[in-house]
Amino acid sequence: MAFADLREELNCSICLNIYTDPVTLRCGHNFCWVCIDRVLLTQEASGVYSCPDCRTEFPKRPALHKTIALRNIAQSFQSKQEVEETCGTLCTYCESSVSAVKTCLQCEASLCDKHLKRHSKSDDHVLVEPTTSLENRKCSTHKKMLEYYCTEDSTCICVTCCLIGKHKGHQVEPIDEASEKKKMKLRNILENLTSKRVETEKQVQNLEVERQKVKKKVSRESEKVNSLFRDIGKLLIDLEHKVLGEISRQMDHVETSFSELIQQLESQKEELSRDISQIEELCLLADPLALLQECELQRFDLPAVADDQRKDSKSSEYVADLDKNLISMTLHTGMADIMAHFKKGLHIVEVSDLLLDIDTVARDVCISSDLKTARYLSNQKHPESPKRFEDCQVLSTRTFSLGRHYWEVEVSKSGYWMIGVCYPSIGRKGEQSYIGNNEKSWCLSRSKLKKHHYSVMHDGKIIQLPFKFSSQRLVIYLDYQAGKLAFYELCDPVKHLHTFTATFTEPLHAALYIWTEWVAIRS
Repeated sequence: MAFADLREELNCSICLNIYTDPVTLRCGHNFCWVCIDRVLLTQEASGVYSCPDCRTEFPKRPALHKTIALRNIAQSFQSKQEVEETCGTLCTYCESSVSAVKTCLQCEASLCDKHLKRHSKSDDHVLVEPTTSLENRKCSTHKKMLEYYCTEDSTCICVTCCLIGKHKGHQVEPIDEASEKKKMKLRNILENLTSKRVETEKQVQNLEVERQKVKKKVSRESEKVNSLFRDIGKLLIDLEHKVLGEISRQMDHVETSFSELIQQLESQKEELSRDISQIEELCLLADPLALLQECELQRFDLPAVADDQRKDSKSSEYVADLDKNLISMTLHTGMADIMAHFKKGLHIVEVSDLLLDIDTVARDVCISSDLKTARYLSNQKHPESPKRFEDCQVLSTRTFSLGRHYWEVEVSKSGYWMIGVCYPSIGRKGEQSYIGNNEKSWCLSRSKLKKHHYSVMHDGKIIQLPFKFSSQRLVIYLDYQAGKLAFYELCDPVKHLHTFTATFTEPLHAALYIWTEWVAIRS
Protein backbone atom coordinates (compact mmCIF):
# COMPACT_ATOMS: atom_id res chain seq x y z
CA MET A 1 0.00 0.00 0.00
CA ALA A 2 1.37 3.44 -0.91
CA PHE A 3 2.39 5.83 1.83
CA ALA A 4 -0.46 8.24 1.04
CA ASP A 5 -3.05 5.46 0.99
CA LEU A 6 -1.88 4.15 4.39
CA ARG A 7 -2.00 7.69 5.75
CA GLU A 8 -5.63 7.99 4.64
CA GLU A 9 -6.57 4.66 6.28
CA LEU A 10 -5.16 5.83 9.62
CA ASN A 11 -7.16 9.06 9.70
CA CYS A 12 -10.06 9.54 12.13
CA SER A 13 -13.13 10.58 10.13
CA ILE A 14 -14.12 13.09 12.83
CA CYS A 15 -10.91 15.08 13.44
CA LEU A 16 -9.24 14.00 10.13
CA ASN A 17 -5.95 13.39 11.96
CA ILE A 18 -4.05 10.15 12.69
CA TYR A 19 -5.79 8.11 15.38
CA THR A 20 -5.07 8.97 19.01
CA ASP A 21 -6.16 6.18 21.42
CA PRO A 22 -8.35 4.54 18.73
CA VAL A 23 -11.55 2.75 19.80
CA THR A 24 -14.08 0.74 17.76
CA LEU A 25 -17.89 0.56 17.74
CA ARG A 26 -19.91 -2.62 17.22
CA CYS A 27 -20.38 -1.64 13.56
CA GLY A 28 -16.58 -1.93 13.11
CA HIS A 29 -15.72 1.74 12.54
CA ASN A 30 -12.78 3.27 14.37
CA PHE A 31 -12.41 6.74 15.93
CA CYS A 32 -10.21 8.60 18.36
CA TRP A 33 -11.55 8.00 21.87
CA VAL A 34 -11.90 11.75 22.56
CA CYS A 35 -13.66 12.39 19.21
CA ILE A 36 -16.34 9.66 19.49
CA ASP A 37 -16.92 10.36 23.18
CA ARG A 38 -17.70 14.00 22.33
CA VAL A 39 -20.13 12.90 19.57
CA LEU A 40 -21.96 10.45 21.88
CA LEU A 41 -22.31 13.17 24.54
CA THR A 42 -24.09 15.40 22.04
CA GLN A 43 -26.45 12.51 21.15
CA GLU A 44 -27.51 11.94 24.78
CA ALA A 45 -30.20 14.66 24.65
CA SER A 46 -32.08 12.87 21.84
CA GLY A 47 -31.62 9.41 23.37
CA VAL A 48 -30.56 8.03 19.96
CA TYR A 49 -26.97 6.97 19.42
CA SER A 50 -25.50 6.32 15.98
CA CYS A 51 -22.18 5.79 14.21
CA PRO A 52 -20.91 9.01 12.52
CA ASP A 53 -19.73 6.95 9.51
CA CYS A 54 -22.45 4.40 8.68
CA ARG A 55 -25.32 5.91 10.76
CA THR A 56 -25.98 2.52 12.46
CA GLU A 57 -28.22 3.23 15.48
CA PHE A 58 -27.74 1.71 18.94
CA PRO A 59 -30.52 1.32 21.56
CA LYS A 60 -28.21 2.64 24.27
CA ARG A 61 -24.85 4.32 24.47
CA PRO A 62 -22.45 1.85 22.81
CA ALA A 63 -19.40 0.53 24.58
CA LEU A 64 -16.04 1.74 23.27
CA HIS A 65 -13.50 -1.06 22.71
CA LYS A 66 -9.84 -0.11 22.49
CA THR A 67 -7.99 -1.45 19.43
CA ILE A 68 -4.42 -2.09 20.55
CA ALA A 69 -3.15 -3.21 17.13
CA LEU A 70 -4.52 -0.11 15.36
CA ARG A 71 -3.04 2.11 18.05
CA ASN A 72 0.41 0.53 17.56
CA ILE A 73 0.20 0.92 13.77
CA ALA A 74 -0.88 4.57 14.11
CA GLN A 75 1.92 5.33 16.55
CA SER A 76 4.48 3.61 14.33
CA PHE A 77 3.27 5.46 11.27
CA GLN A 78 3.25 8.73 13.17
CA SER A 79 6.81 8.15 14.33
CA LYS A 80 7.97 7.24 10.82
CA GLN A 81 6.26 10.29 9.35
CA GLU A 82 7.98 12.55 11.87
CA VAL A 83 11.32 11.00 10.97
CA GLU A 84 10.64 11.45 7.26
CA GLU A 85 9.70 15.05 7.78
CA THR A 86 13.03 15.51 9.54
CA CYS A 87 15.25 13.25 7.44
CA GLY A 88 13.36 13.18 4.12
CA THR A 89 12.42 9.96 2.22
CA LEU A 90 13.59 6.77 4.00
CA CYS A 91 15.12 3.66 2.50
CA THR A 92 12.45 1.05 1.86
CA TYR A 93 14.73 -1.90 2.73
CA CYS A 94 16.46 -0.67 5.88
CA GLU A 95 14.86 -1.62 9.16
CA SER A 96 16.17 1.52 10.85
CA SER A 97 15.40 5.03 9.68
CA VAL A 98 18.01 5.56 6.97
CA SER A 99 17.58 8.36 4.43
CA ALA A 100 17.20 7.32 0.79
CA VAL A 101 19.38 8.81 -1.93
CA LYS A 102 17.40 7.58 -4.96
CA THR A 103 13.98 6.13 -5.80
CA CYS A 104 13.60 3.40 -8.43
CA LEU A 105 10.47 3.94 -10.54
CA GLN A 106 10.50 0.31 -11.73
CA CYS A 107 10.80 -1.18 -8.23
CA GLU A 108 8.71 1.56 -6.65
CA ALA A 109 11.24 1.63 -3.81
CA SER A 110 13.55 4.17 -2.24
CA LEU A 111 17.20 3.20 -1.77
CA CYS A 112 19.99 4.25 0.58
CA ASP A 113 23.64 4.22 -0.56
CA LYS A 114 24.12 0.62 0.56
CA HIS A 115 21.06 -0.80 -1.25
CA LEU A 116 21.68 1.41 -4.30
CA LYS A 117 25.01 -0.40 -4.92
CA ARG A 118 23.19 -3.75 -5.06
CA HIS A 119 20.38 -2.41 -7.21
CA SER A 120 19.90 -3.46 -10.85
CA LYS A 121 21.74 -1.32 -13.41
CA SER A 122 19.24 -2.13 -16.17
CA ASP A 123 17.82 0.77 -18.21
CA ASP A 124 14.34 -0.33 -17.18
CA HIS A 125 15.13 0.67 -13.61
CA VAL A 126 14.89 4.45 -13.81
CA LEU A 127 16.37 6.23 -10.81
CA VAL A 128 15.08 9.65 -9.69
CA GLU A 129 15.46 11.87 -6.66
CA PRO A 130 13.96 10.33 -3.49
CA THR A 131 10.16 10.55 -3.45
CA THR A 132 7.16 8.79 -1.91
CA SER A 133 4.71 10.03 -4.57
CA LEU A 134 4.91 7.29 -7.17
CA GLU A 135 1.25 6.97 -8.08
CA ASN A 136 1.33 10.09 -10.25
CA ARG A 137 4.15 8.45 -12.28
CA LYS A 138 1.89 5.59 -13.38
CA CYS A 139 -0.74 5.44 -16.07
CA SER A 140 -4.15 5.63 -14.41
CA THR A 141 -5.56 3.16 -16.97
CA HIS A 142 -2.82 0.54 -17.34
CA LYS A 143 -0.96 1.05 -14.04
CA LYS A 144 2.36 1.17 -15.90
CA MET A 145 5.13 3.74 -15.67
CA LEU A 146 4.68 6.88 -17.78
CA GLU A 147 7.54 6.72 -20.28
CA TYR A 148 6.31 8.71 -23.30
CA TYR A 149 4.75 12.08 -24.11
CA CYS A 150 1.92 12.37 -26.64
CA THR A 151 2.52 15.66 -28.51
CA GLU A 152 -0.98 15.63 -30.05
CA ASP A 153 -2.81 15.40 -26.71
CA SER A 154 -0.07 17.03 -24.61
CA THR A 155 -0.10 14.28 -22.00
CA CYS A 156 2.26 11.67 -20.52
CA ILE A 157 1.41 8.06 -21.41
CA CYS A 158 2.69 4.49 -20.84
CA VAL A 159 3.92 2.04 -23.48
CA THR A 160 0.52 0.29 -23.58
CA CYS A 161 -1.18 3.60 -24.40
CA CYS A 162 1.20 3.90 -27.38
CA LEU A 163 0.56 0.40 -28.69
CA ILE A 164 -3.12 -0.39 -28.09
CA GLY A 165 -4.56 2.53 -26.17
CA LYS A 166 -6.37 5.68 -27.35
CA HIS A 167 -3.02 7.28 -28.23
CA LYS A 168 -2.17 4.59 -30.78
CA GLY A 169 -0.84 6.17 -33.98
CA HIS A 170 -0.19 9.55 -32.31
CA GLN A 171 3.13 11.36 -32.48
CA VAL A 172 4.93 10.44 -29.26
CA GLU A 173 8.35 11.17 -27.77
CA PRO A 174 10.32 9.70 -24.89
CA ILE A 175 9.65 11.65 -21.72
CA ASP A 176 13.31 12.72 -21.38
CA GLU A 177 13.39 14.06 -24.94
CA ALA A 178 10.02 15.81 -24.56
CA SER A 179 11.17 17.22 -21.26
CA GLU A 180 14.32 18.69 -22.84
CA LYS A 181 12.26 20.29 -25.61
CA LYS A 182 9.90 21.69 -23.05
CA LYS A 183 12.84 23.02 -21.06
CA MET A 184 14.21 24.74 -24.18
CA LYS A 185 10.85 26.44 -24.77
CA LEU A 186 10.67 27.39 -21.12
CA ARG A 187 14.20 28.82 -21.28
CA ASN A 188 13.20 30.93 -24.30
CA ILE A 189 10.07 32.08 -22.48
CA LEU A 190 12.14 32.73 -19.36
CA GLU A 191 14.60 34.78 -21.40
CA ASN A 192 11.78 36.83 -22.92
CA LEU A 193 10.08 37.28 -19.56
CA THR A 194 13.38 38.25 -17.93
CA SER A 195 13.97 40.79 -20.68
CA LYS A 196 10.46 42.15 -20.25
CA ARG A 197 10.93 42.29 -16.49
CA VAL A 198 14.15 44.27 -16.92
CA GLU A 199 12.36 46.62 -19.30
CA THR A 200 9.45 46.91 -16.89
CA GLU A 201 11.83 47.68 -14.05
CA LYS A 202 13.38 50.42 -16.19
CA GLN A 203 9.93 51.81 -16.92
CA VAL A 204 9.09 51.73 -13.21
CA GLN A 205 12.34 53.54 -12.42
CA ASN A 206 11.68 56.11 -15.15
CA LEU A 207 8.14 56.62 -13.89
CA GLU A 208 9.44 57.01 -10.36
CA VAL A 209 11.89 59.65 -11.60
CA GLU A 210 9.08 61.40 -13.47
CA ARG A 211 6.85 61.18 -10.40
CA GLN A 212 9.54 62.87 -8.31
CA LYS A 213 9.87 65.56 -10.98
CA VAL A 214 6.11 66.10 -10.95
CA LYS A 215 6.15 66.27 -7.14
CA LYS A 216 8.81 68.96 -7.32
CA LYS A 217 6.78 70.83 -9.94
CA VAL A 218 3.70 70.57 -7.74
CA SER A 219 5.70 71.86 -4.78
CA ARG A 220 7.09 74.77 -6.80
CA GLU A 221 3.69 75.65 -8.26
CA SER A 222 2.04 75.42 -4.85
CA GLU A 223 4.66 77.77 -3.42
CA LYS A 224 4.15 80.17 -6.35
CA VAL A 225 0.39 80.16 -5.82
CA ASN A 226 0.79 80.59 -2.05
CA SER A 227 3.24 83.46 -2.62
CA LEU A 228 0.94 85.03 -5.20
CA PHE A 229 -2.06 84.89 -2.89
CA ARG A 230 0.00 86.21 0.01
CA ASP A 231 0.98 89.16 -2.17
CA ILE A 232 -2.61 89.64 -3.33
CA GLY A 233 -3.83 89.40 0.27
CA LYS A 234 -1.31 92.08 1.29
CA LEU A 235 -2.32 94.26 -1.65
CA LEU A 236 -6.01 93.80 -0.78
CA ILE A 237 -5.35 94.77 2.83
CA ASP A 238 -3.39 97.84 1.67
CA LEU A 239 -6.20 98.73 -0.73
CA GLU A 240 -8.77 98.25 2.04
CA HIS A 241 -6.81 100.61 4.29
CA LYS A 242 -6.44 103.10 1.42
CA VAL A 243 -10.17 103.12 0.57
CA LEU A 244 -11.23 103.23 4.22
CA GLY A 245 -8.70 106.02 4.76
CA GLU A 246 -10.23 107.98 1.89
CA ILE A 247 -13.70 107.47 3.36
CA SER A 248 -12.40 108.60 6.77
CA ARG A 249 -10.73 111.67 5.22
CA GLN A 250 -13.94 112.60 3.45
CA MET A 251 -15.91 112.05 6.64
CA ASP A 252 -13.59 114.41 8.52
CA HIS A 253 -14.01 117.01 5.78
CA VAL A 254 -17.80 116.62 5.84
CA GLU A 255 -17.83 116.82 9.64
CA THR A 256 -15.77 120.02 9.56
CA SER A 257 -18.01 121.54 6.90
CA PHE A 258 -21.13 120.78 8.91
CA SER A 259 -19.57 122.10 12.13
CA GLU A 260 -18.55 125.41 10.54
CA LEU A 261 -21.97 125.94 8.99
CA ILE A 262 -23.77 125.02 12.19
CA GLN A 263 -21.54 127.48 14.09
CA GLN A 264 -22.41 130.24 11.62
CA LEU A 265 -26.10 129.49 11.91
CA GLU A 266 -25.87 129.41 15.71
CA SER A 267 -24.33 132.94 15.63
CA GLN A 268 -27.10 134.12 13.33
CA LYS A 269 -29.64 132.53 15.62
CA GLU A 270 -28.25 134.42 18.65
CA GLU A 271 -28.30 137.72 16.74
CA LEU A 272 -31.87 137.08 15.64
CA SER A 273 -32.87 136.25 19.20
CA ARG A 274 -31.52 139.66 20.40
CA ASP A 275 -33.40 141.49 17.63
CA ILE A 276 -36.58 139.59 18.49
CA SER A 277 -36.26 140.59 22.15
CA GLN A 278 -35.85 144.27 21.24
CA ILE A 279 -38.74 144.21 18.82
CA GLU A 280 -40.94 142.53 21.41
CA GLU A 281 -40.06 145.34 23.88
CA LEU A 282 -40.94 147.99 21.27
CA CYS A 283 -44.21 146.29 20.61
CA LEU A 284 -45.06 146.70 24.31
CA LEU A 285 -44.60 150.55 24.25
CA ALA A 286 -47.89 152.41 24.70
CA ASP A 287 -46.60 155.83 23.60
CA PRO A 288 -46.81 156.11 19.79
CA LEU A 289 -44.23 158.88 19.63
CA ALA A 290 -41.75 156.90 21.65
CA LEU A 291 -42.27 153.81 19.44
CA LEU A 292 -41.63 155.75 16.28
CA GLN A 293 -38.60 157.53 17.70
CA GLU A 294 -37.14 154.26 19.01
CA CYS A 295 -37.59 152.43 15.71
CA GLU A 296 -35.90 155.27 13.85
CA LEU A 297 -32.99 155.18 16.24
CA GLN A 298 -32.54 151.37 15.96
CA ARG A 299 -32.98 151.46 12.19
CA PHE A 300 -34.20 147.88 11.97
CA ASP A 301 -33.83 146.42 8.48
CA LEU A 302 -36.42 143.68 8.36
CA PRO A 303 -35.44 141.09 5.67
CA ALA A 304 -38.03 139.72 3.30
CA VAL A 305 -39.03 136.05 3.69
CA ALA A 306 -37.96 135.23 0.12
CA ASP A 307 -34.47 136.62 0.78
CA ASP A 308 -34.17 134.37 3.89
CA GLN A 309 -35.07 131.30 1.86
CA ARG A 310 -32.48 132.13 -0.80
CA LYS A 311 -29.88 132.61 1.92
CA ASP A 312 -30.68 129.20 3.43
CA SER A 313 -30.44 127.61 0.00
CA LYS A 314 -27.04 129.18 -0.60
CA SER A 315 -25.83 128.00 2.80
CA SER A 316 -26.64 124.35 2.00
CA GLU A 317 -24.57 124.56 -1.17
CA TYR A 318 -21.43 124.99 0.92
CA VAL A 319 -22.09 121.78 2.92
CA ALA A 320 -19.66 119.00 1.84
CA ASP A 321 -21.03 115.53 0.92
CA LEU A 322 -19.48 112.05 0.59
CA ASP A 323 -17.78 111.70 -2.84
CA LYS A 324 -18.77 108.13 -3.75
CA ASN A 325 -17.31 108.52 -7.23
CA LEU A 326 -13.87 109.23 -5.77
CA ILE A 327 -14.18 106.18 -3.49
CA SER A 328 -15.22 103.97 -6.42
CA MET A 329 -12.37 105.32 -8.56
CA THR A 330 -9.84 104.61 -5.79
CA LEU A 331 -11.21 101.07 -5.40
CA HIS A 332 -11.33 100.48 -9.14
CA THR A 333 -7.76 101.59 -9.84
CA GLY A 334 -6.52 99.62 -6.83
CA MET A 335 -8.29 96.44 -8.01
CA ALA A 336 -6.93 97.00 -11.53
CA ASP A 337 -3.38 97.16 -10.12
CA ILE A 338 -3.99 93.96 -8.15
CA MET A 339 -5.35 92.17 -11.24
CA ALA A 340 -2.32 93.34 -13.23
CA HIS A 341 -0.08 91.90 -10.49
CA PHE A 342 -2.10 88.69 -10.49
CA LYS A 343 -1.90 88.24 -14.28
CA LYS A 344 1.84 88.95 -14.17
CA GLY A 345 2.20 86.01 -11.77
CA LEU A 346 0.34 83.68 -14.18
CA HIS A 347 2.86 84.20 -17.01
CA ILE A 348 0.07 83.91 -19.61
CA VAL A 349 -1.77 86.64 -21.45
CA GLU A 350 -5.52 86.86 -21.88
CA VAL A 351 -6.25 88.03 -25.40
CA SER A 352 -8.26 91.25 -25.16
CA ASP A 353 -8.20 92.39 -28.79
CA LEU A 354 -9.45 89.25 -30.53
CA LEU A 355 -11.84 90.32 -33.31
CA LEU A 356 -13.42 88.45 -36.22
CA ASP A 357 -12.21 89.22 -39.73
CA ILE A 358 -15.10 90.32 -41.97
CA ASP A 359 -12.98 89.51 -45.06
CA THR A 360 -12.98 85.78 -44.13
CA VAL A 361 -16.61 85.34 -43.03
CA ALA A 362 -18.68 82.92 -45.14
CA ARG A 363 -21.87 84.00 -46.92
CA ASP A 364 -24.05 82.09 -44.42
CA VAL A 365 -22.52 83.77 -41.35
CA CYS A 366 -23.39 87.17 -39.90
CA ILE A 367 -20.88 89.12 -37.74
CA SER A 368 -21.99 91.47 -34.93
CA SER A 369 -21.06 95.15 -35.02
CA ASP A 370 -18.41 94.67 -32.29
CA LEU A 371 -16.83 91.86 -34.39
CA LYS A 372 -17.14 89.40 -31.48
CA THR A 373 -20.17 87.22 -32.30
CA ALA A 374 -20.71 85.01 -35.35
CA ARG A 375 -24.28 83.84 -36.08
CA TYR A 376 -25.59 81.49 -38.72
CA LEU A 377 -27.74 83.49 -41.15
CA SER A 378 -28.00 82.31 -44.74
CA ASN A 379 -27.33 84.33 -47.89
CA GLN A 380 -25.48 87.30 -46.45
CA LYS A 381 -24.25 89.80 -49.04
CA HIS A 382 -20.54 90.05 -48.26
CA PRO A 383 -18.12 91.71 -50.70
CA GLU A 384 -15.90 89.44 -52.76
CA SER A 385 -12.63 88.53 -51.05
CA PRO A 386 -9.97 85.88 -51.82
CA LYS A 387 -9.78 85.15 -48.07
CA ARG A 388 -13.53 84.46 -47.73
CA PHE A 389 -14.68 80.93 -46.76
CA GLU A 390 -17.23 79.11 -48.81
CA ASP A 391 -18.86 77.37 -45.82
CA CYS A 392 -19.92 78.70 -42.38
CA GLN A 393 -16.46 79.68 -41.08
CA VAL A 394 -14.64 82.83 -39.98
CA LEU A 395 -11.12 83.62 -38.71
CA SER A 396 -9.76 86.21 -36.30
CA THR A 397 -7.99 89.30 -37.58
CA ARG A 398 -5.03 88.65 -35.28
CA THR A 399 -2.54 85.78 -35.46
CA PHE A 400 -0.32 84.17 -32.82
CA SER A 401 3.30 83.17 -33.46
CA LEU A 402 4.89 83.64 -30.02
CA GLY A 403 4.09 83.26 -26.34
CA ARG A 404 1.28 81.77 -24.28
CA HIS A 405 -2.27 83.09 -24.72
CA TYR A 406 -5.82 82.19 -23.85
CA TRP A 407 -9.25 83.44 -24.85
CA GLU A 408 -12.78 82.64 -23.75
CA VAL A 409 -15.49 81.55 -26.14
CA GLU A 410 -19.22 81.18 -25.48
CA VAL A 411 -21.17 78.68 -27.56
CA SER A 412 -24.88 78.16 -28.12
CA LYS A 413 -26.73 75.45 -26.18
CA SER A 414 -27.96 73.78 -29.35
CA GLY A 415 -26.73 73.56 -32.91
CA TYR A 416 -23.38 72.34 -34.22
CA TRP A 417 -20.19 74.36 -33.84
CA MET A 418 -16.40 74.01 -33.96
CA ILE A 419 -13.80 76.23 -32.31
CA GLY A 420 -10.03 76.09 -32.66
CA VAL A 421 -7.05 77.46 -34.57
CA CYS A 422 -5.68 77.23 -38.11
CA TYR A 423 -2.88 78.45 -40.37
CA PRO A 424 -3.53 81.38 -42.75
CA SER A 425 -2.83 78.99 -45.65
CA ILE A 426 -5.90 76.82 -44.90
CA GLY A 427 -8.13 76.18 -47.91
CA ARG A 428 -11.27 78.23 -48.38
CA LYS A 429 -13.54 75.84 -50.32
CA GLY A 430 -15.02 72.37 -49.82
CA GLU A 431 -15.12 70.05 -46.81
CA GLN A 432 -11.30 69.96 -46.73
CA SER A 433 -11.40 73.61 -45.64
CA TYR A 434 -13.36 72.82 -42.44
CA ILE A 435 -11.26 73.40 -39.31
CA GLY A 436 -9.96 70.09 -37.99
CA ASN A 437 -10.54 68.35 -41.32
CA ASN A 438 -7.01 69.03 -42.58
CA GLU A 439 -3.42 69.09 -41.34
CA LYS A 440 -3.48 72.90 -41.04
CA SER A 441 -6.09 73.17 -38.27
CA TRP A 442 -7.15 71.82 -34.87
CA CYS A 443 -10.61 72.05 -33.27
CA LEU A 444 -13.02 71.14 -30.50
CA SER A 445 -16.66 70.56 -31.45
CA ARG A 446 -20.01 69.34 -30.24
CA SER A 447 -19.96 65.65 -31.15
CA LYS A 448 -22.12 64.58 -34.08
CA LEU A 449 -21.90 60.89 -33.18
CA LYS A 450 -22.46 61.09 -29.41
CA LYS A 451 -25.12 63.57 -28.40
CA HIS A 452 -24.27 66.06 -25.64
CA HIS A 453 -20.56 65.09 -25.76
CA TYR A 454 -17.42 66.75 -27.11
CA SER A 455 -15.07 65.57 -29.83
CA VAL A 456 -11.75 66.90 -31.15
CA MET A 457 -10.34 66.68 -34.66
CA HIS A 458 -7.10 67.24 -36.56
CA ASP A 459 -6.21 66.15 -40.09
CA GLY A 460 -9.65 64.53 -40.38
CA LYS A 461 -9.07 62.21 -37.42
CA ILE A 462 -11.87 62.46 -34.85
CA ILE A 463 -11.44 61.60 -31.18
CA GLN A 464 -14.62 61.19 -29.14
CA LEU A 465 -14.20 62.65 -25.65
CA PRO A 466 -15.91 61.12 -22.59
CA PHE A 467 -17.04 64.50 -21.26
CA LYS A 468 -20.63 65.67 -21.49
CA PHE A 469 -21.46 69.20 -22.63
CA SER A 470 -22.21 71.03 -19.34
CA SER A 471 -21.21 74.68 -19.84
CA GLN A 472 -21.49 77.20 -22.65
CA ARG A 473 -18.24 78.88 -21.61
CA LEU A 474 -15.02 77.39 -23.01
CA VAL A 475 -11.39 78.49 -22.94
CA ILE A 476 -8.74 77.92 -25.62
CA TYR A 477 -5.13 77.96 -24.38
CA LEU A 478 -2.22 78.23 -26.83
CA ASP A 479 1.48 77.83 -26.02
CA TYR A 480 3.00 78.41 -29.45
CA GLN A 481 6.66 77.58 -28.73
CA ALA A 482 5.79 74.48 -26.68
CA GLY A 483 3.40 73.31 -29.41
CA LYS A 484 0.40 72.92 -27.11
CA LEU A 485 -3.24 73.72 -27.81
CA ALA A 486 -5.61 72.94 -24.92
CA PHE A 487 -9.37 73.22 -24.44
CA TYR A 488 -11.10 73.78 -21.09
CA GLU A 489 -14.70 73.98 -19.94
CA LEU A 490 -15.41 76.80 -17.48
CA CYS A 491 -17.50 74.90 -14.94
CA ASP A 492 -16.92 74.35 -11.24
CA PRO A 493 -14.24 73.06 -11.07
CA VAL A 494 -12.68 74.01 -14.42
CA LYS A 495 -12.49 70.87 -16.58
CA HIS A 496 -9.61 70.00 -18.94
CA LEU A 497 -11.08 68.51 -22.11
CA HIS A 498 -8.13 67.80 -24.43
CA THR A 499 -4.61 68.93 -25.35
CA PHE A 500 -3.11 68.75 -28.86
CA THR A 501 0.69 68.66 -29.22
CA ALA A 502 2.24 69.78 -32.51
CA THR A 503 5.13 71.67 -34.01
CA PHE A 504 3.55 74.83 -35.37
CA THR A 505 5.14 76.06 -38.60
CA GLU A 506 2.93 79.09 -39.38
CA PRO A 507 1.17 81.80 -37.38
CA LEU A 508 -2.22 80.71 -36.01
CA HIS A 509 -5.63 82.33 -36.37
CA ALA A 510 -8.50 81.70 -33.97
CA ALA A 511 -11.18 79.95 -36.05
CA LEU A 512 -14.95 79.40 -35.67
CA TYR A 513 -17.41 77.18 -37.52
CA ILE A 514 -21.14 77.87 -36.95
CA TRP A 515 -24.11 75.81 -38.07
CA THR A 516 -27.71 76.87 -37.15
CA GLU A 517 -26.76 78.85 -34.01
CA TRP A 518 -23.98 81.19 -32.80
CA VAL A 519 -20.52 81.43 -31.22
CA ALA A 520 -19.13 84.51 -29.42
CA ILE A 521 -15.64 85.58 -28.32
CA ARG A 522 -15.90 86.79 -24.71
CA SER A 523 -12.26 87.76 -24.02
